[in-house]
Amino acid sequence: MISTALAREHESMSIREEIDNILNKDPAAHNWLEIVLCYPGFHAVALHRLSHALWKLKLVVLARFLSHTTRFLTGIEIHPGARLGRRIFIDHGMGVVIGETTVVGDDAVIYQGVTLGAGAAARKGSQTRGTKRHPTLGNGVIVGSGAEIQGDVYIGNNVQVASGSIVLKDVPDNSVVVGVPGRVVYRDGQRVKEDLPDIEAEAIKSLNEKLGRLEQKLSADGRQPGSDPVDVFLHGAGI
Repeated sequence: MISTALAREHESMSIREEIDNILNKDPAAHNWLEIVLCYPGFHAVALHRLSHALWKLKLVVLARFLSHTTRFLTGIEIHPGARLGRRIFIDHGMGVVIGETTVVGDDAVIYQGVTLGAGAAARKGSQTRGTKRHPTLGNGVIVGSGAEIQGDVYIGNNVQVASGSIVLKDVPDNSVVVGVPGRVVYRDGQRVKEDLPDIEAEAIKSLNEKLGRLEQKLSADGRQPGSDPVDVFLHGAGI
């Protein structure tokens, strides 16, 4: 029974196909032997195919143990319940976490430190067991290093998620997402214009207004602060 399940899993994935995909996408890869021996992302995906087959056979503990061992060997944690498409390239991969109900389409590229997590659902514990809690990624998605995609959201085909972004809602096809929280800045090659507040600019403006009020107060007290707002601030702080 196990051998049959593993054979079916192998039908959806060719080792040679995975190697050729990495050779095509990674300029640092030189030959197939280097990939087989030295690429933890390749090891993690290949071993996940086995753990996922065991998971589907309801051999939960064995599947989790293989997943745990893979994490120890590669630094990449993929829950055996996650569904990965073909030609998945996890580049470098250290710190990647892919949750139980995650679905990843074909030709995805995932960089180090990426989290495909449950978001707020994780805080509800057993109440959400058996429900879809993790993201679904379409085909051709690229997720930059350190990015997080949280919750049961859909990331469309050919989406690029910038490094360090936190995505909490659905993203349409052919988009570029940046920021915290993540927002679409390009779609279908066109820049998306949004009237969003510039948080840093607002903070600087607020600080400048406070310094202005401090300068007025010092002037009212008969003191002569310097013209530089920083000097005013330091003067008011007693420095």
